Order: sequence, then structure tokens, then C-alpha cells
Amino acid sequence: MYNAICAFLLVLASPFLLALSFGRKYKVLLSDELGNSRFSSKNSKISSENSRIPSKNSRISSKNQPKNSILARFFLLNNPALKPCDFYFHACSLGEVSTIEPFVKALQKEAKSVRITVCTATGYARAREFCDEVAFLPFECFLPFWLKECKTLVVFEAELWLNLFACAKKQGAKVILLNARLSQSSLSKYRRFLRYYKTLFSYCDLVLAQSESDAKRLETLGAKNIKVLGNVKSALLPSPSKKLSSNYEHIIVLASSHEGEEKGILEFLRLKKYEQLIIAPRHPQRFSAVCELVRGWAEQNNYSSQRFSKNADLKAQVVVMDSLGELINIYAIADTVILAGSFSAGIGGHNPFEPASFNCGIISGAFFHNQKVLYSAVQGIKIANDFKTAAFLAHEKFSSQITQSCDFNGILEQIKG
Repeated sequence: MYNAICAFLLVLASPFLLALSFGRKYKVLLSDELGNSRFSSKNSKISSENSRIPSKNSRISSKNQPKNSILARFFLLNNPALKPCDFYFHACSLGEVSTIEPFVKALQKEAKSVRITVCTATGYARAREFCDEVAFLPFECFLPFWLKECKTLVVFEAELWLNLFACAKKQGAKVILLNARLSQSSLSKYRRFLRYYKTLFSYCDLVLAQSESDAKRLETLGAKNIKVLGNVKSALLPSPSKKLSSNYEHIIVLASSHEGEEKGILEFLRLKKYEQLIIAPRHPQRFSAVCELVRGWAEQNNYSSQRFSKNADLKAQVVVMDSLGELINIYAIADTVILAGSFSAGIGGHNPFEPASFNCGIISGAFFHNQKVLYSAVQGIKIANDFKTAAFLAHEKFSSQITQSCDFNGILEQIKG
């Protein structure tokens, strides 16, 4: 019955999904013709959310690579089923995929076969950097015949897809929910579909929760065999991939910013001669829009500005980081980080562990409900209730430090069973 409903919904949504997919394709082609593509600039290190797919060591030819997550997930275009394996990980997007990397590599060293599915093209591209067998997770009605056998399914955080859990379990897999979390604000929404989640958790063998409060909330949805091991993101922190340098004395980073946050901060921020501002938007499809906003603000205030992708350096006083994979390198030289995604109620904050691991002073908005466990494990975060306060604090020199972390090997042993 559930599969029939999913299939029916897919049929209804097909015209919209196709229009959205081809609309994006048209947008890319049009911007290329104008010579101002934010998706495939000659000098850019990044392509669009739906076209950045690496070809090196690809399990399928570059000609058939899934360049559009919508077509791959909802129509299985160039998205063949993965082979049977020992461990199958599912993670939604770029950040989550980066977090599971050390676990995947540890299992690969033990000659275990590992497969990964994702939901976004940036997640796909990141996963292909350390795993050859990667695919987009199809819409649920396809999973009963698309999903192949695995010994262990590991689902990251809140990717609660009923058919994924049910099909894997019926094929004999051990099913693990890794780094599980559920905020108090989300709990009321989940309770509306209590029967759905009770059914889903009946197929889950082990829940590795971030905190005791997460465990209690998950238990109300039917989760059993819950172990609290802390947040996986604190187990192994990434290291810089290269050394960047800047001639400015005080480097301010606006990190993982969403629409409206750049404008809000820039309205109140004025840089001193020895200060540099680096802005790293959360989503690549916004790079060009942010660049235009920053260019106008910089000209108005007589600051030099640049896109990082043009020269791959930090010479200008204001730099837009329009390349993926550079944020850790920026944190390594930053003094103050304004951690975005926390200035409006709809996002819930981002991971403070990465900037804190470099002792950067962290400024956050008041809306970090999805990251409360991580925030509680970092000392020295300053909370700004508005953009004006955040801009004022950005000039101060202070530091933030991680005070709690979890055991990587302990989590790995739980996964291995």
C-alpha cells in the first residue's frame, strides 16, 4: 500500500519535476552563452549543484554520469543499482558525506566492500572522492527492486526513509541510525506521523544518538536499542588540505551563509584597514548573487574585492569563497568566524566544531536549535541576537575551544558489530 501511494505521488509530481529539472538545465546553458555562468566558469573550481560530478575513476562513463539529482532520483536516469556489499552508507549531502568519510576509509582498509547513496550532486561529488560505488538514493517506490543486499545499512542523522529501512531489513541487513538527533521543535511535527515512524523504527536494530535528550525524544517515536555516543562530528576533525596566507592582521569569516544573512551582516559591518572579510555561502547556486552583492558593498565602502575562484588567493580585503572544499583551509587562518545559518528560525545553525578546532572566536545567531549538542560542547561561543551585534563582535579578538568529543574507534566498533 505504501509503495502504491509513493508511485501515485511520483506520477502526479512528474510534470513538475521534469519542468524543474530542464529549467535548471536551460538556466545553465543560458548563463554559459552570456559568458557569466556561475556554474561552469573557466577559472572556477566548482560547478553547479546539479552538474559537479567528477569523472576520475568513475564506475560509469563520463558520458552517462548522473548530472541531475532529480532525474537520477525520481526517474533512475543514469542511476543503476549498486552492487551487493558489506556496508552501505546513506548520507544526504556534502557535509554529512564528509563526516562519514573516516568510517568508510577505515572499513575499506579492512578490505570491506562499501557503497554510498546520497541525495544531492555536491554530496555525490564528495563521496566519489573516497568511494567508487556511489549513487543517488531513488524515490521510495523504486527501492524494493533497486536496492541490493548488504550486511549492514548505516543511515546518517535524520534520513528517515521507511522503504530504505524496510527493504534493507527484509534482505537481512543490520540497520543502524548513526548520529541520530531530534530537536524539541521537530518532535511535535514528527508526532503527527507517529505510526509512520513507529513502523520505520521497527526495522532499525541500533540507534546511536548524539545526546540523552535526543535519545528520549527518539524513544517516543518508537526507537529502541538506543546508545548515546556523542556527536560523530567531534570524533575526527578534518585537517587543512593546503595552506592559505593573508597579509591582513584580523581575518573575519562569514561561514555557511544563507540568503539574507550576507546582506544583514554587511549592513552593519565596516572593516578597518587591517581587517579582511571572507564570505563563504552555504550553497553554490548562490555564489554569483553573493558576489554581486559584495562587489557593490565593497565599491561603496572603497574596499577591494574578488572571487576566490579567479585567482585562488586572498589578496583583496573582501573575498567571496566561491569554491567547495576550502572552508577548513579558511578556518585555519581565521581569527573570528560568524557562523551563519543561525540568524533566522528556519535553519537551526551549523557545526561549530570545525572553526572551534582552530580556536577561532565564534559568533552565532540565536537560532541554533539543530546544533544544541555541539554548541554545548564548545566553550566561548558568543551569541548575537541580531546582525548589528554580530557585526560589532566581529572586531573583537577571542577564542572558542572544544571541551567534549566522542570516541571514533568506539563508534566504528558499533558499526562493525
